[in-house]
Amino acid sequence: MRSLRLVFSAFVVLSMSGAPQAQTGATDVYHVMFVKALPGQAAALAKQLQQPDPKDPMAGHFVMLRHQEGDDWDYCLIQHVGKQATVTVTPPPPPSETPTQAWHTDAFVSGPSWGEFSKLMTGPATSVYVVGVHRAAPGRRVQLLEQLDRRDPAVKVPISHTTLTHLEGGAWQFLALDRYNSWQDLAAARAAVVAGEQGWFEVRQNSAAHWDTIADRVVTK
Repeated sequence: MRSLRLVFSAFVVLSMSGAPQAQTGATDVYHVMFVKALPGQAAALAKQLQQPDPKDPMAGHFVMLRHQEGDDWDYCLIQHVGKQATVTVTPPPPPSETPTQAWHTDAFVSGPSWGEFSKLMTGPATSVYVVGVHRAAPGRRVQLLEQLDRRDPAVKVPISHTTLTHLEGGAWQFLALDRYNSWQDLAAARAAVVAGEQGWFEVRQNSAAHWDTIADRVVTK
């Protein structure tokens, strides 16, 4: 179910080579999918999204986040692809299969190696995530990326952060991911940011649009 074969109607190869959109330090391609379940199908959809493709050598290289507060999606699936993404035409699902998705959107992004990404994003089971999708104001893309990656000195709790950069797909440029070890840490960080709100104004100078969602991680059973 997590195969990239789901979403394209032609053969496509996407590689990190010659991709000027990728920020310095990005080495690998990831596939990002935001998914909304049909009513009553959220549990079935979660099971489907975690079903490995037996032909995929990186079937275990994924992180799936579940909506708690924010944007109108149920799951955010981030799948490591490698240095290159290959997508092929496949047959449609059988008519007898019960639909589970109301809608989904897809994008390919650049990011760090899987070893680095998984270390940052797969912490304790109590982890809480903030998923931010951003589009820069005209001519402010570099400044926005710098701001997204900048640590607020007022925040004292540990935060694992990475920013993935759009290659192909959705109408956004950056996917910023922050992982907190607990809800308590998230609350402490939010309180510190409110106390020193200068960073908020700096982001608004560089951002044309953004959508933030608080999520937790779906752990494969």
